[in-house]
Amino acid sequence: MESHPLNSETKKHPRSRDRHTRQDVSEMSRKKTHPDPPADVITSRDNKWLKNFRAALRGTGPAKDEPIVLEGPKLVEEAIRAGFRAEALLVSDSGDRDLPRILRAAAESEAGIARERIFRTTDRLFAGVVSTETPQGIAALFHPPKWEFEDVLRGAQATKETPPLIVVAAGVQDPGNVGTVLRSAEAFGATGFIAARGTADPWSPKALRASAGSALRLPLLRGLAIPILLAQLKMQKIAILAATSHGNESSRAADEMQKELQGPVAIFIGSEGSGLPAEILHAADCAISIPMSGHVESLNAGIAASILLYEAARQRSLARRP
Repeated sequence: MESHPLNSETKKHPRSRDRHTRQDVSEMSRKKTHPDPPADVITSRDNKWLKNFRAALRGTGPAKDEPIVLEGPKLVEEAIRAGFRAEALLVSDSGDRDLPRILRAAAESEAGIARERIFRTTDRLFAGVVSTETPQGIAALFHPPKWEFEDVLRGAQATKETPPLIVVAAGVQDPGNVGTVLRSAEAFGATGFIAARGTADPWSPKALRASAGSALRLPLLRGLAIPILLAQLKMQKIAILAATSHGNESSRAADEMQKELQGPVAIFIGSEGSGLPAEILHAADCAISIPMSGHVESLNAGIAASILLYEAARQRSLARRP
């Protein structure tokens, strides 16, 4: 994907210019009517920025150092408020009604949005860029923060009061399931999320939508090789729990899982079809399964992760009681 990183723009403009840009955006957002359109109104489908958005919105996730793409005013606003650095904003005619809220969020943020990187286009051209059936009229390219392994251990709030609770997706192919796991991970107090190599990209458009914004707030790593990840967890003395579809001799009863779930732990979730790779099962400190009745063989990754994360949150809540 052809990209135009914002850091090259930053080198051209000193910090005082950035403050001036944020002031301009703030003045625009205070107008009762929408701001005057910028000079660059895109009228051709061959425009390089339109091509950038099209490739990102119809792709399976960004390559290293490429921006992620978000569609819809809610996700775009959340990314701005989460501190993501905007590379470009694309607004269609129908999306113009949501532009003031985006500009207000940008004016209140540290990075803001450069006025020359706000582009307008028609509803027809915008619909030809996105992959959703109902285009929302606003999309943006962002450079996400560069999370480190330590961030995943301590969580976004950077506190040491809660032991690490890490969710690892290993081989989960459906980006919708990956997004669901991310959403549940944030909801139940996980400190971070890791997408092992071979897992759908958590920053793909579909996963980002399914996460409902959690992928923008929860520290996450993607594309880690499983042997390296297992070694890092062992070095940090993080217990490795392997989620399996059926109990076996290595699975533990719920009451025996209390210590593991209350302490530093990484819960590995595999694909519904093939489960976790053998190297994870062999390296795991224990396996955990969800009791099921009837003829149901397995749950999808999103549901299984949600149940296990709820149980982890419950156990940790009990441990905090006097």
